[in-house]
Amino acid sequence: MTLMSFLRRSGTEGRGDLAALLSGYSLEVMPRTASRIADLREMIPAGTRIYIAHVEGTPIDDMVACARRVRAEGFTPMPHIPARHIDTRATLDAWLTRYAGEAGVSEALVIAGGSKRPQGVFDSSMALLETGLFDRHGFTRLHVAGHPEGNRDIDLHGGNALVDDAIRWKQDFAERTDAAMALVTQFVFDAAPVIAWEQRLRASGVHLPIHVGVAGPAKLQTLLKFAVMCGIGPSLSVLQKRAKDITRLVRPFEPTDVLEAIARYKAATPDTLIAGAHLFPLGGIEQATEYANRQIGVDPRTGPGRAVNA
Repeated sequence: MTLMSFLRRSGTEGRGDLAALLSGYSLEVMPRTASRIADLREMIPAGTRIYIAHVEGTPIDDMVACARRVRAEGFTPMPHIPARHIDTRATLDAWLTRYAGEAGVSEALVIAGGSKRPQGVFDSSMALLETGLFDRHGFTRLHVAGHPEGNRDIDLHGGNALVDDAIRWKQDFAERTDAAMALVTQFVFDAAPVIAWEQRLRASGVHLPIHVGVAGPAKLQTLLKFAVMCGIGPSLSVLQKRAKDITRLVRPFEPTDVLEAIARYKAATPDTLIAGAHLFPLGGIEQATEYANRQIGVDPRTGPGRAVNA
């Protein structure tokens, strides 16, 4: 089946595939947004992997406290470790010591970070991984960023060639480390770039699992703001087309179309690298989790826990 066939099919035939893709979804929070929710267990299924975004300026005390709370409430914390926000190797060592010792953290999302200029000796996720400190502190799972629509910072200095080189390096590193590794993408609004990117990676010999990032339900204006801020590429046109329809501006944008297309592709492609979905709750944690739970038929207040995707 061609790529366009996956994108054109619609209706109830994709609902089962959508539930399968979202089952085991992961979620991203910030310490300050999570702190506004009295009990995460009321809205998030037990065992969910929760990424904790480390926005520049957030104290490490707040990050560790959030990870400890996430663990205590029965979830799997995966804090961001942003290279350009870390001044020295000693600081990285101290962070990992605290995460492991105080919050029982054994997973991390290792990224370059949003700063254009490094605060210290690290300028990339690869520089962090090369320290060997994650293995030393017992981290058993490391996720790294994937960019199906390119990377704004890298594009200025070499485009897709450098992006692909970085992924090949991470693939090679995955074969050297004891930790399991996977790619997680920035949020997208169109399936086509994701599928084309996955096919290109797989053809080049990459076999890291891919967790596709999507934005949870949010106002269109909110999504457009974040899309421009984060340098979202070709799939931004999906939002721009919707913005021309004034009647749709008042309704939250849901990621169903992009998820159904990716889910159908995943179901029909046994050797695909796509492992699951990662939710960015740009419209709020409650809205994002309510949407995902509705698709998979789970009520966290009564339903059982479930395994997270690899």
